[in-house]
Amino acid sequence: MQPNLGTMATQLFKYLDADGGLSMLKCGNLQFTNASKFNDPFDCHPALFDFSNAPTNERNWPPKDFLTMKGQSDMENLRNETWICSLSKVYDSLLMWAYYTSHKGICIGLNKEALEKSCSDRYLGMIYPYFQDVKYLDIHNKQDYFHESYAEDYLLTTKAKEWEHEQEVRIIAKEPAWWDGGMDVPKDLKKEKMIDGREIRYYPRISNECFESIYLGVNMFEKKRNDIIEVARKRNPNIQIYQMTLDPDAFRLKAELIEL
Repeated sequence: MQPNLGTMATQLFKYLDADGGLSMLKCGNLQFTNASKFNDPFDCHPALFDFSNAPTNERNWPPKDFLTMKGQSDMENLRNETWICSLSKVYDSLLMWAYYTSHKGICIGLNKEALEKSCSDRYLGMIYPYFQDVKYLDIHNKQDYFHESYAEDYLLTTKAKEWEHEQEVRIIAKEPAWWDGGMDVPKDLKKEKMIDGREIRYYPRISNECFESIYLGVNMFEKKRNDIIEVARKRNPNIQIYQMTLDPDAFRLKAELIEL
């Protein structure tokens, strides 16, 4: 049985390898990564803007050079002070299953309404985390920084057209603080005496109601499959668990409900 497509708009999806998915289910949390630490070097980069058209003010004050440098600095600081959790609108992307899970991992379906409430309830910062769809454009279409009404959103939610298949939705938090959120740094940096604060990843907890569905990869190992099903049922007894299968009539994946 395929999932009810009428419910898809209420869910967002996280692709993970089997161990990462098992950890997320056991801990009941989300991972937020600094906006400067994504795999795509163009992501959230100030180079998305053209800073050359600073306005000319009376008696050149503030000077145009100052305004240009300030604009670049403001966007760089925004990038460094922002942490993001990346999710998707789709659970059956062949490409995302391949490069995030090797078809051996899982995709976790999260209830968007419950997720919004959890992130807001547990956040201690001045501005609650907010959800934004990513926009996919050609990078050469630079925006004029001084005539861009929503420069902040443009910086944090614009990606190259090549990533459009991800249909990404971002949860965005500035200088995050969660009353029950964990944090860590990549294993290869833990022995370093000085660590760039942007390397810290935050793990705020979310409510059990957020976990609405699980999709198991086509090539998942049986032991991992059983472990994930057991942990998922403990997290939310009403969770819907699907096995991804190959559609014999097309290059696509099908989700079959597991009756337990």
